Amino acid sequence: MPKLTQALRNEYEQLFASCQVRPERRVAVERLAGKLVADRARYAAVGDPLGIPWYVVAAIHNLEAGLSFRAHLHNGDPLSARTVHVPRGRPVDGAPPFTWEDSARDALRYDGMDGIADWSLAATLYRLEGYNGWGYRKQHPEVLSPYLWSYSNHYERGKYVADGKWSASAVSDQCGAATLLRRLAEMREIDFPPRPDEVAPVPQPVPYAERKPRDPAAVARAVALQQWLNTHPGLYVRVDGVAGPRTSDAYRRLTGAYLPGDPRGG
Repeated sequence: MPKLTQALRNEYEQLFASCQVRPERRVAVERLAGKLVADRARYAAVGDPLGIPWYVVAAIHNLEAGLSFRAHLHNGDPLSARTVHVPRGRPVDGAPPFTWEDSARDALRYDGMDGIADWSLAATLYRLEGYNGWGYRKQHPEVLSPYLWSYSNHYERGKYVADGKWSASAVSDQCGAATLLRRLAEMREIDFPPRPDEVAPVPQPVPYAERKPRDPAAVARAVALQQWLNTHPGLYVRVDGVAGPRTSDAYRRLTGAYLPGDPRGG
């Protein structure tokens, strides 16, 4: 398992900052994000006692069990018996049928996700990638793990179609955890704890606008601001060149003031 070095932290943060949902996947991602938010309390009931954010449990549930509450969080096997696939024979304690909550707690403990203090953005993505395994990073570094980045601009094709069996042409049909978390962050449903050493520089404002400007230079400035905002922990806006309410909200969260021209600024 690779260490979470500063270089790896920077990689995760930069990829997340530039992550965009592929246009053909937007409807699917919106649907999934809505389902996760709707079941937030159930995920929190499992994650909170273990010190694991609800959205981490939710992202794993989507990838491992297709959001089915009748399947083990370990690997999607039915709760009517112990797991058959890797990890086999879980949970060890108790007798089937298992509740989803009991099995989920076992899965998270089994993978060492409990009792962790650092759930900053980079640490979260590091642990999610590790939950699936480091095969992509070690054996196929040319492909970013679809477990994180599928459905985003950071992933096109290439995946393991079975244990140890690689296909360069296969395409993941699941939404990656990072892609889904990025959308939840844009919706302001989640916030990642900041890195302890994070220091934000003074931002450069652009005029507030609820429609895309006709001037290409003005659009470019808005895009640059949105991209810059996305480099800061907890600030996630869609990069569309429209410095509207959400961009102004993010700017205010960082600086204490809305963008110039925002009527909410007085």
